[in-house]
This record gives sequence, structure tokens and C-alpha cells, in this order.
Amino acid sequence: MDKVEKSDREWREQLTDEQYRVTRQAGTERPYTGDYQVEPVQGIYHCICCNAPLFENEHKFESHCGWPSFDRPLADAALEEHVDESHGMRRIEVTCRRCDAHLGHVFPDGPRDTTGLRYCINSVAMTFHQGE
Repeated sequence: MDKVEKSDREWREQLTDEQYRVTRQAGTERPYTGDYQVEPVQGIYHCICCNAPLFENEHKFESHCGWPSFDRPLADAALEEHVDESHGMRRIEVTCRRCDAHLGHVFPDGPRDTTGLRYCINSVAMTFHQGE
């Protein structure tokens, strides 16, 4: 997959203010304000910045944390993980491998019957393609 690189101006023109703040400046949307409730619909979540496929709806679960949660990415190659020590805590940041967009964080408190992971992802960082 080819790396997507754009200038700050190009990202600002493409994205809404909130999408830009979250994906390009490592922001976080307020909990319980985003889209993508758990629903039994087939589809793939894509990066809002570069359209790379990231998560499958069948791996989404209700975590009651206020953000969409998945127990695994669509493919390991879809994401990159980085240590994030901002806000006085140590977390693992998740970014899109194709365009470096900040997506959210991954935590080791997901469903024990699957991966045990919870990919806590900002809804403004994704778009849903139903039926894929």
C-alpha cells in the first residue's frame, strides 16, 4: 500500500475541523458524541483521511467507553502502534499505516473470549462502507 502524504493545507481542505483535530493533531472526540453504534450490519470501516480499510464491523463490540471499539484490526498491516505518554499516562496510540492519521488507542481490556484487546477508535477518524 502506497504511503499517502499531503501538506497541512491539503489535509485542512479535505477534512472537517473536528476530523483534522483528531486525525492530524492526535485529538480525541468527546465520549458518546460520535457515530457507529453496534449494529448487526456487514461492512468495513475505512480511514477518513486516505480510505484505507481498517476494521470489520463483525469485530466491533459494545465496551461502554464512549467510542467505537473493536477487538482487532482488519489486518495487522492496516495499523501502526506507538507509545503515547501524553496526559500523564502510558497508552498505545493507533495510527493508520497508510497516512499516519491518529485513530485512537488500543487497551488490553477487550473481550477475553476473542483477542482480549479493545481498539478504542474515534468515530470521526473513520467512514463506514456498508456491504463490503
